[in-house]
Amino acid sequence: MPIRTTISQQKFLDSSEAIEIRKTLENMMLDDAFNTDSTYAAGSDENMSFVDKHMKYLSEHPKLNPQHYVSNIRLMTRKK
Repeated sequence: MPIRTTISQQKFLDSSEAIEIRKTLENMMLDDAFNTDSTYAAGSDENMSFVDKHMKYLSEHPKLNPQHYVSNIRLMTRKK
């Protein structure tokens, strides 16, 4: 089942800022220094990827500063 998005969510997801953030999150997934396991997604038979989960969250919360959000994600997911 595809994830439904509003026009404002899609506008963010298509922005150059979102494209850069997606690349950053994808690079984090490739880096063993971060815990980026997929997580359960309610209403779906499959797990949601690390990138999709955070891109969805950012698109749903337009008042968040995406750069600060990604910085916090880096801190929270760094393996010790």
